[in-house]
Amino acid sequence: MNWLFKAIKAINENAEFKFDEQDIDSIEWLNGTTPIAKSDLETKIAELKTTYDNDKYKRDRRTEYPYFGEQLDKLYHDITAGKLDATGEWYKSIKAIKDKYPKE
Repeated sequence: MNWLFKAIKAINENAEFKFDEQDIDSIEWLNGTTPIAKSDLETKIAELKTTYDNDKYKRDRRTEYPYFGEQLDKLYHDITAGKLDATGEWYKSIKAIKDKYPKE
């Protein structure tokens, strides 16, 4: 993940720049872009990393949720069977994933 790039764009989405690898000291600000202080970039990188780490459960869930077509099919069958509660197949499949990857 290119944290430096993400941090710059999070602070100034219109910034134009270039840099080598993840070297914060190599940033060259282009086309009149106002430089962003190194300390501000370091703070933003830490913030972005924390958010990323805290959202791990979302990434884990996303890979296990069934495709929308499959979910809609389960919902359709639950509706026609009158099971729009905790007994329905759609509910049980989604709940299992949420239980496996709970919010921290």
